[in-house]
Amino acid sequence: MSPVALVVDDDPDVRALVRVVLEQRGFEIVEAGTGSEALVALHTRELPGVVVLDVQMPDLDGWETLGAIRGQERTSTVPVILCTVRAEQADVERAWTLGCDGFLPKPFSVGQH
Repeated sequence: MSPVALVVDDDPDVRALVRVVLEQRGFEIVEAGTGSEALVALHTRELPGVVVLDVQMPDLDGWETLGAIRGQERTSTVPVILCTVRAEQADVERAWTLGCDGFLPKPFSVGQH
């Protein structure tokens, strides 16, 4: 059985790019376009092996979504990688403080990751 990745981004083109990269590495992909959709998926499906989470999204942003993931017993240990254009030092520090497991600044080169 393939590991599952939940890809959360309001931009369908970014989700498609991340999908291609992760599928090439053997992941099955579940997509969500908002933080709310991601939280529903996390509570109604089998837990993914990793969540790739954008920060700037409508409804719940990535910070709020990460906080909700870490705040629930069921999802508190799911690895979360923030993938965002918000890559100032303060943003990176906030990500680590909130409990992310990885930080990938956009734009990124597919060949590098």
